Amino acid sequence: MTQKTLIKRLAVLAGIATVSIAAQAAKTELTVYTAIEAEDLKKYAARFNQEHPEIKINWVRDSTGIVTAKLLAEKSNPQADVVWGLAATSLMLLKNEGMLQSYKPKGYDALSPKFKDLYKEPVWTGMDAWIAAICYNTIEAGKLGLPKPTSWADLTNPVYKDHIIMPNPNSSGTGFLDVSSWLQIFGEDGGWDYMDGLHKNISRYTHSGSKPCKLAAAGEIPIGISFAFRAAKSKKSGAPLDIVFPTEGLGWDMEATSIVKGTKKLDAAKTLVDWTISKTANEMYNEGYAVVAMPGIAKPVEFFPENAESLMIDNDFEWSAANRTEILAKWQKRYDSKSESK
Repeated sequence: MTQKTLIKRLAVLAGIATVSIAAQAAKTELTVYTAIEAEDLKKYAARFNQEHPEIKINWVRDSTGIVTAKLLAEKSNPQADVVWGLAATSLMLLKNEGMLQSYKPKGYDALSPKFKDLYKEPVWTGMDAWIAAICYNTIEAGKLGLPKPTSWADLTNPVYKDHIIMPNPNSSGTGFLDVSSWLQIFGEDGGWDYMDGLHKNISRYTHSGSKPCKLAAAGEIPIGISFAFRAAKSKKSGAPLDIVFPTEGLGWDMEATSIVKGTKKLDAAKTLVDWTISKTANEMYNEGYAVVAMPGIAKPVEFFPENAESLMIDNDFEWSAANRTEILAKWQKRYDSKSESK
């Protein structure tokens, strides 16, 4: 190789390196807070970046209650640009605090009304819904002679004493949807009476919505109050579970997305939010959730009831959000003695 040729090649390589460095420097970085299940988040992030390599996302993931508390603590100095995949009740609470940026993403009008913030200036957009369910380990329950429950009320039967685990609503979005739905199903006084009876049978409260079903699937507890997606996933993996959908109706919440007011990266934030309600994203959500925001997308999910949407209660999200602080404080005072340590 002549010296002249070598110089030319080095110049080309230097040019490629410069372009590469410039491309990296041109990437917009977004800080995104999320409560999406870890295994789903990895998949969602990869698919988004396939379509938008120009945006680098720094993920901050934790349970719903912890993410919500973090956002509220940072109200005067927001650190997040976008919240992707947080319970709608939490986003409504943040909305009431004036912390969310109004934005109607592309494709918004094609979504089901259940998944829309129907105010003139919407600040959140729904993705998918997760519904309450009971995970019943047939083997462990059989050893203990525990009948299979069919209703929420059944779980107050003294036969189940110390054999039920459920999520703590202060740290788990699933726990909060359980509590807020029982207050709607049984009425406020009746709901607290119900939880008093249930508490007598609770072994402990976890800080994760999926953990009660994981523990039931592993045979560590015969009954876990959790959500249907986790139950179906565990059953599909071979766990000896029956999934119970209580006859009184199913509490539910939705994963939703919003832009944090004050972000300095609004254009990139809008790009992400547009993508989260796209057909591609909804098809992806349906891999684990039977109910998604875009009509006509959802296909049956194995072990979910075909009429899953009809079993969901008429959830008053505005009421749940407005009363969240009071509900959680009351729950903490009455039942927190059985919560596992953090």
